[in-house]
This record gives sequence, C-alpha cells and structure tokens, in this order.
Amino acid sequence: MAEDRGSFIWYELMTPDPAGARAFYREVIGWDIEAQSSMPASGPDYRMIQRSDGGFAGGVFTLTDAMCEEGARPGWFGYVHVPDVDAAVARIVEAGGTTFIAPQDMEGVGRMALVADPQGAPIYVMTPTPPPDQPDAQSDVFDYEKPQHVRWNELQTTDPAAAVALYTELFGWEQKESMPMGELGDYQFIHHDDGMIGAIMRKLPEAPQSVWTYYIGVDDIDRAAKAVTDNSGKLLDEIMEIPGGEFAVHCMDPQGAAFGLVGPRKS
Repeated sequence: MAEDRGSFIWYELMTPDPAGARAFYREVIGWDIEAQSSMPASGPDYRMIQRSDGGFAGGVFTLTDAMCEEGARPGWFGYVHVPDVDAAVARIVEAGGTTFIAPQDMEGVGRMALVADPQGAPIYVMTPTPPPDQPDAQSDVFDYEKPQHVRWNELQTTDPAAAVALYTELFGWEQKESMPMGELGDYQFIHHDDGMIGAIMRKLPEAPQSVWTYYIGVDDIDRAAKAVTDNSGKLLDEIMEIPGGEFAVHCMDPQGAAFGLVGPRKS
C-alpha cells in the first residue's frame, strides 16, 4: 500500500454524544452510524459510519467526561497514509509541530499518531494494516464527486506558505492552481496523484486556530442545510456557489463539531 502515500484514508468524528450524532448525520447526510460500539468492552466506544452503498465513511470516537475535562473537544479529524508513521511524526516535530498521541499500534488496524502541524492544525498520520484477505485494499472514504463521501479537505492556517512546503514534502502532494481571495491571499489547490483533493488558505480572522475542515458530499445542498438547522445544528455561513457550479456551506453539529457540506442545488 506504499502507493497510497498522501491519501486521506479515514475520517473520524470525536463527540461526547454518539447517539445524537447518529440521529443528526442520518438526516443530514444519509449515513447509518452504528447504534453500539464495535470495539471490545474493555476498549473505547467506537462506532463505524456506513454509507448507503454499503461502504464505510469513517468512524465515531466517543469522548468520555474525563477526556473532555482534560481538554478534548468535539471535532472531525482526517487520517493521511504515510509509509512510516514514526518518521512522519519526527519530521513534523522537527518542523515545529506537536505530538498529541505518540505513534502506537492497533492490532489489525495499523500504526498511527495524532499530531499538530507547526501552525497548530491537528491531523492523524497512519500506516494501515490491510485486511488479510485483501492485501491490496484501498480506502474509498474520500471521493471528489460522490455524496456520503468526504469530497474536499480544506486547511485554514496562519502560515499557508509553510503549510504548503511541509505537506508537499511529507505527503507528496502538489500545489498547482490558486484562486485569489483578496486580503486572505490565494486559495491554493492541492493535488494527490491525478486528482485535486483540497486546498490551503489563510485562516479567517474569526477562526480560533489553524484547522482542517472536511466537506461531506450531499445529494441536495438546500435539503441538507435545512436538515442541519431542523436537527439542532448551525449554519456558520451562507450557502455559496463554488467553481464548477455546485454549492457549499460550513456547518456545526449539535455537539460542536464543525464540518462542511458540498453538493448540487436541486430546487
């Protein structure tokens, strides 16, 4: 799976209320989140997110009261494939980043670590263990076009130039086209292999820190946005048209995890 270097291979929602998240994302996205943890009783409460096509969209990690007291907060996190987790963490720390969860092995899953880049944006790095019966298995949680997949990975950062330099070196991404955004500078598109996977931009003044935002594909942006507010979530900005003729909006779920929606307008 070395050729997967730089791929977003998993997405994870951290939340103190998995039942609430299950109800919310079912209405907004159409996902089916497991009603009970799929982990052994001695392990954390972890639930898989299933798409309507039978594939997985990611997982839900339940934040305990103790975790929240220690400073953990609801949020969405992406996992990027690296061939060597320890080397990736060492490079991020060398560049000025931070290790939140040191490299560790999870039986049957792989080796992973949670880090923050030098500007403070958290992200997981992971070397996955493929299923024994599928040694060449590849993740499909990211798809540039399909609903119920993450379709866009956007980094808001205090230092776009430094972020572009580190991530292109570390993950093998390419920064190609860009789009002017006035005082915020350029919206810099990032590519992996033959496709565009997201962008890096200067942090908006109202954003508390550098952060990755993951935009989830929906069948109808107006239906999904209404479902957000009808189910106790919030729209953080107006629905806006994006290049290519589709629409996007930035949202927050009822537990406080921020995410984006992207899709067509059908009404």
